[in-house]
Amino acid sequence: MTKTDTRLQVMWDRLLAVVEEQGQALIRAAFSPIVRECGDISAGIFDVEGRMLAQAVTGTPGHINTMAEAVKTLRARFPLEEMTSGDIYMTNDPWIASGHLNDFLLMMPVFFQGRLVGFTACTSHLADLGGLGMGPEGSDIYDEGLLIPPCKLVDEGEVNALLVEIVKANSREPIGNEGDIYALIACCEAGADRLVRMMDEFGIRDLNALSEHIVETSRRGTIDAISALPKGTWRNVLKVDGYDAEIELHAALTIEDDHILLDFEGSAECLSKGVNVPLNYAAAYSVFALRCIIGPDTPNNAGSLEPFRVTAPKGCILNAQSPSPVAMRHALGQMTPDLVYGCLSQVAPELVPAEGASCMYDLPMRHVAEAVERGDPQFALELVFNGGTGARPQLDGLSATAFPSGVWGSQIETTEAVAPVMFDRRELRPDSGGAGRTRGGLGQRIEMRAVDDQDVMVFLSVERIRNPAKGRLGGLAGAPGRIRVTGRDHDVPGKGELRVKAGERLIFETPGGGGFGDPKERDPERLAQDIEAGLVTPQAAKRDYGSQS
Repeated sequence: MTKTDTRLQVMWDRLLAVVEEQGQALIRAAFSPIVRECGDISAGIFDVEGRMLAQAVTGTPGHINTMAEAVKTLRARFPLEEMTSGDIYMTNDPWIASGHLNDFLLMMPVFFQGRLVGFTACTSHLADLGGLGMGPEGSDIYDEGLLIPPCKLVDEGEVNALLVEIVKANSREPIGNEGDIYALIACCEAGADRLVRMMDEFGIRDLNALSEHIVETSRRGTIDAISALPKGTWRNVLKVDGYDAEIELHAALTIEDDHILLDFEGSAECLSKGVNVPLNYAAAYSVFALRCIIGPDTPNNAGSLEPFRVTAPKGCILNAQSPSPVAMRHALGQMTPDLVYGCLSQVAPELVPAEGASCMYDLPMRHVAEAVERGDPQFALELVFNGGTGARPQLDGLSATAFPSGVWGSQIETTEAVAPVMFDRRELRPDSGGAGRTRGGLGQRIEMRAVDDQDVMVFLSVERIRNPAKGRLGGLAGAPGRIRVTGRDHDVPGKGELRVKAGERLIFETPGGGGFGDPKERDPERLAQDIEAGLVTPQAAKRDYGSQS
């Protein structure tokens, strides 16, 4: 490595530290619990061409990889010569930003010594944007809330007060939304400030040389990883719960010498409910899944993303067109890693994990309509829970862990402080992880009840109730999810609106991950440890593993 290469590498490492500071600024300043506690964000630095050079590790693929393309779109929308120091641009257009209206994306041009040198950008989830709220019942995008086209949020340091007031006037959480907008602004400014300081310290006037080093090094590393794989096309079909009826997602994975093409042709058509997925979001999670296996040591940036291409027919459920309803796009968008892993497992079976819970088990909830007339407290928030991940070839799956979303679990104490609900139980589900040589991760059991004589509206859009996570190479399936309310004689469907009446108990069970390999090959000592820890019952050990202990 030459002296120049060493210097560029040091600056690259410094840039990775800059984006971490940027991301933490957003988390610390945010009002929404899903941001402050769960890390539902992205933050990144971009060169003057709009290429992502670095992203904060904290964040979700649905925010990070969509942001990588969104900055290019916003950069092309607004003339560079009209940008000035202190400007910030914003949109929540699902087909530009992150797939649904609740995610706001900001982009800030960065100036150094009077010249435009790059951009900072970030995304986070706002609690409520009006409309029907965070649920799948909308018939089109206009039912789902306020859509803000690409516009200037901050002009030379002056915040567009009217735009902020419009957002507040269209929300059940106006104060929280205002606070989150300012947190996003602070995130952009923190990134810009740290970037300028870095450039001044290293004595560089632009990012051109550093940008080329990052992009080309990462692109070559990813292509090298792709070139080591067998060439050809592999297909997979994943059956998912859908809304009223099961649907199929199709994928064809084609590996060439220097790129990978993923095509969703054959997938179900869009539905009339808000579980449809814009292609930017489906591509974000699909490419993330592939990058976890192919060249995972290469940092995520424009160079390492470039060799992956994703296509789908317009109007299919993984390429929803405006004005399709997309509020709960994560329900199916986060299933795409299991879909593409079904293809990749045919190429490298000993590298790909079993299927997992995948879909984030979130609980958007708010006050009932009559609460306003009665003067009861009003609220809108979104809780996040997770199931188990699929077993890995050499390691067990992770229990109650977010994959692929990366959104950490919600803190129930803060929910109880702002909403009329009480949580009585949150624990792992024994036997919910699929048996195998390595075991699937366990799901959770959560019990909550409405209190203070107030009903609560809950909006459901979860998967893996009718179609549990499958095992791989002989591993068994994980336990399906289940939702029910005490006193009712039937389970609650995985999608739709649910009114939990005062005193009723909502029991929410998240799915387990599938197992990997023949269960009879599991290390007896590890199985005994599972039994002792209460993760596997003796009955399940005998039934699934053939254990005589």
